[in-house]
This record gives sequence, C-alpha cells and structure tokens, in this order.
Amino acid sequence: MRLSSIAYLTGQGMKNIWTNRIMSLASFCILTVSLLLVGFAVLFTDNINLFVGNIENKNEVIIFLNDDVSEEEIALMGDKLSAMHNISSVTFFSKEQAFEEMKAGMENAEELFDYIGDDSPLPDSYRLKVTDISKMSSTLMSINELEGIYRVKAPTDFVSVLTGLRSLIYIVSIVLITALVIVCMVIISNTTRASVDIRKREIAIMKYVGATNTFIKVPFFIEGLFMGVFAGIVSTVVTWLGYDALVDVLMSDTTFWTALGINGFISFESVALKMAICYVVAGAAVGSVGTVISTRKYLKV
Repeated sequence: MRLSSIAYLTGQGMKNIWTNRIMSLASFCILTVSLLLVGFAVLFTDNINLFVGNIENKNEVIIFLNDDVSEEEIALMGDKLSAMHNISSVTFFSKEQAFEEMKAGMENAEELFDYIGDDSPLPDSYRLKVTDISKMSSTLMSINELEGIYRVKAPTDFVSVLTGLRSLIYIVSIVLITALVIVCMVIISNTTRASVDIRKREIAIMKYVGATNTFIKVPFFIEGLFMGVFAGIVSTVVTWLGYDALVDVLMSDTTFWTALGINGFISFESVALKMAICYVVAGAAVGSVGTVISTRKYLKV
C-alpha cells in the first residue's frame, strides 16, 4: 500500500470519529470506564500485598542463648545465622541490653529492679528477620540444630494465619481482575459492534464499488486505535487524580493505619509510567482490534 493511500485512509479514520461522534463517544466512554475498573483493581491488589509485606517485615524470631555460652561461640553462632538463606538480618542483644530494654518498658517497677540489682537475670539473645515467612518451619529447624540455644521464640501461629491470608488475597485478586477483564471485553465488543453496525450500508457500498477488505478495515482500525490511545491517556489522568485524592482522604487520620502496622499506600508516581503504558497499549489493542473484528461479517457481500 502506497504512502499516499495510508495517509488518505488515516484521514478517513479520523474523519469517521467526528462523523459518527455519538457512537464514538459511547465507545470511548465504555473503554475508559473499563480501563479504570481494571486499573483500580490492580492498584487495590498491589496495596493489599504491600500491607501484608509490611506486616511480614515486622515478623521477628528471638533466640535465647544458654548462660554458659562463650563469646567465641556467640560470634560463631552469629556467623552461622547470617549465612542462612532465609534470614535477612541478625542482631545480637546482650543480657545487659535486654535488661535495660525491660527497665525502659516497665517504668513503674523501680522497686522490683532495685531488689534485683544491677546484674541482668536475662539471657543473651539473637533477634532475626525472616525473609520468606512461608519457609519459617524449615528455617526454625535449621536454627534448632545449632548448639548453645536455650529457647527459640517464633510467632508460628501468626505466620500460618498470614501465609493463608496472602494466598487468599492472591486468589481473590486473580479472580476479580479476570472477571473484570472478561466483563469489560464483552461490553466493549458489544459497543464496538453497535458502532460498526450503523455503518453497514457504507461498508456494503464500498465493497460493491471494488474496495478491498484492507482498504475498508484500515479506517476502522485507525478510528479504534485513536480512541483506545485517547482512552488510555484519559484513564491515566483520572486514575492519578482519583487515586491521590482517595489516599489523601484515607491518610487524614494515620492512627488507625499505624495500629495495623501500615506505613502508607503505594505512591502513584512510582507506578505512573507503568500504568500509563498499560492503559495506552490495552486501550489501543482493544479499540483497534475490536473495531476491525466487528467489520468482518459486513465484508461478506
């Protein structure tokens, strides 16, 4: 196809948008709303995963050491713990540090601490951060194989609940997003078909005068492509403004979120480029391909 023909067909596609502006506007609105539904569902899922991740990061395993463990053995144990794959951080707490921390948390128990004296009754300990809580059991088994350990304190029940919650969120998110995509595709397909249907006489006339299928399809392709790209751009702007406004409202009182261990929501700026690309590509693909597919049955004249 010559360059002049491509330019002409592109112009026809742009002209068709204005000529059939009512149906074009309907297709654009449906496409925009569909993109917004899927986009907000993805942002919701990402924020839920962030919240679960924040809770995971606060997860801690404490290893209490025997009183007769030497400094060399303590240092060797620290090296072994640091070398384990599922442990992200290892912090040593001496019995003196633990005692001072207890005093700071029990300010009204001065008489008790005067009775105990300056010698710490607490054992030395290591505090660990686990990278993947789903592997907590195997990590604890490896820790318990080390010598010089008096007791290991780990929130195993909490880990089981959190692991189950994460799996449930993942499944629900996949089902929700898949359902939204299917519903949106059906609505967009019907709207696009209706838009093409009102121009079936125009298509039939073009076929009778000898126009090829490609010559007929290209303007529809350009029309759908332009509407899809424009819908993607508008969806990005609306999502950005709407999401930031919603986050501002939710974060107006941080007490509730802090109590849940949530530091904040995902910043849209951090995902803006990715969201914009996904919106524009999805809009362009659905708009152009959907419009072209809808012309098939009218090309059989």
